[in-house]
Amino acid sequence: MRTFTPFVAGVALLFSLLACHPGHEESRRQMHSTGPVRIGFSMDSLQLERWQHDRDAFVARAKELGAEVFVQSADGVDAVQVRQCENLLTQGIDVLVIVPHNGEVMASAVRSAKAQGVPVVSYDRLIRNSDVSLYISFDNKRIGKLQAQYIYDRAKTGNYMLEGGAPTDNNAHLIRDGQMEVLEAAVKRGDIKIVGDQWAKDWLPSEALRHTEDALARVNNDVTAVVASNDSTAGGVVQALQEQNLAGRVLVSGQDADLPAVQRVAAGTQSMTIYKPIAPLARKAAEAAVALAHGEMVVSDGTVDNGFKKVPAVLLDPVVVDRNNVVSTVIKDGFLKMDDVYKNIPRDRWPKVTQ
Repeated sequence: MRTFTPFVAGVALLFSLLACHPGHEESRRQMHSTGPVRIGFSMDSLQLERWQHDRDAFVARAKELGAEVFVQSADGVDAVQVRQCENLLTQGIDVLVIVPHNGEVMASAVRSAKAQGVPVVSYDRLIRNSDVSLYISFDNKRIGKLQAQYIYDRAKTGNYMLEGGAPTDNNAHLIRDGQMEVLEAAVKRGDIKIVGDQWAKDWLPSEALRHTEDALARVNNDVTAVVASNDSTAGGVVQALQEQNLAGRVLVSGQDADLPAVQRVAAGTQSMTIYKPIAPLARKAAEAAVALAHGEMVVSDGTVDNGFKKVPAVLLDPVVVDRNNVVSTVIKDGFLKMDDVYKNIPRDRWPKVTQ
């Protein structure tokens, strides 16, 4: 996987005409001269707070561009998501944006869309072995490296537990690759011992809770750090640590900057999280979807191999958040509110905010 240039807000996406399906694109351009672009947005699930932010920002930007968005959520069921995509295609959408539950299974939806001349954007998670038009996400390998480096900088020896995400999610594997790039040498030297290495089905907190309880029991609570791949798994980890009066004494990573996670960061029970500025991601995805619907191509800054082709990709850069920069990151950006983040902490312990 090649190194990507981090996306910055001031860099505009450039567009050029597609030449691959002139007939489809010409008819689409003619259709859009009389009506708005119709975007199908197929989402794995809306159960996690993070995905609600994505949906809202995406829909808002698409409406600004005069497009209509038809959102479907599959609640983590592959067959439902495939069926919903087929249904969106029968409604005459011009472009299909997919957050896949399973990056392998959703290749069938891409094939159906491409057969109808409908471009497909793989949003945040890569759809594998298919002719995806564009992949837009964050650099997930870098996310894993940031998580592990933060933990390793604070604990260069000891018993580590690794709590991965959904094994069906390509991002989970990229994150783990990044984590191990940081930790592998220390593991080989024997400085770090991996006492738990699990994957949480569907990123469920209950899975992480069970895995952490099992690991703590095996090593008599002798765990130095848990490299948890996102905030929902971190929540399960922290719950297990609280049961053993270890919360705040064991380093725990995370990702997504969900409100409960940032509350834990503020309280000291979770060490850090990765903030992925969702608004820029969703807005650029909406802009790209509209461009593709008009028969245009988003010029990317690199590619990602999905097993079928090198997919043009736009990757944004993630941000580390800990107790020291909560205010200057997620609160300053308006992603979360000060009153919500610190509501469980006495006001005299809130950080001072300078005007």
